[in-house]
Amino acid sequence: MSTEFKGLGEKAIPFLKAIGFHQSREWFAENRDLFERELREPFGDLIDVLSLRCAEAGLGLTGDRKKSMFRINRDIRFAKDKRPYNQHLSAILSPDGTKSSQGVLYVHIGADRCFTAIAWWQPEPRILLAMRNSIVRRPAAFRTLVAALAENGLAFDGEERMKRLPRGFEDVTDQQLGEAIRNRHFVVRHTIDPSGIHSPALVDEIIDFALRAKPLLDWGRKIEGRIVAG
Repeated sequence: MSTEFKGLGEKAIPFLKAIGFHQSREWFAENRDLFERELREPFGDLIDVLSLRCAEAGLGLTGDRKKSMFRINRDIRFAKDKRPYNQHLSAILSPDGTKSSQGVLYVHIGADRCFTAIAWWQPEPRILLAMRNSIVRRPAAFRTLVAALAENGLAFDGEERMKRLPRGFEDVTDQQLGEAIRNRHFVVRHTIDPSGIHSPALVDEIIDFALRAKPLLDWGRKIEGRIVAG
């Protein structure tokens, strides 16, 4: 495990933009050394250092360069889009170090945007239902969460939010609660300036965001705990 992150290479973003034009395995093979040097290896260092810092900060998130990083290769088995490569590199740090658990720290370095997020993304139906029920049955706790996030400069992302209230929640009339119940995911994000990915300070920026988003981690974990406790 690396204990130092020096920043991604200066050619990291240009490489991701270039692969969008070429999208050929031959071009990637010719430029693999550039990919490894400018992107994959330093991104692995970032993951390792973030895991150490998350432990120090008591965030309950962990990972490593082997398990946490997504491949740049796209899964095209059932996709209409047969381009072989993503134009981003990403990773997940999670409570158990796997990509399958929820309440994660996600880091995304892409040709079009760079960001980090704390997320329950596409949670399984029973968790999503428990979150929605918690919003209705414990509205004060949810409003406290929203206020804490707002105080820290964060708000829920409404990506893919349902247009209508889901079945079983049609009677909810409170606008704030109804909007939250229509969420398919519970996510807060922080945009990363692409110029900042080349600096070791990127670690501090991501950890600062994760700490500001900790109220969401605490809220979601409490709900999951109630599910496990039965």
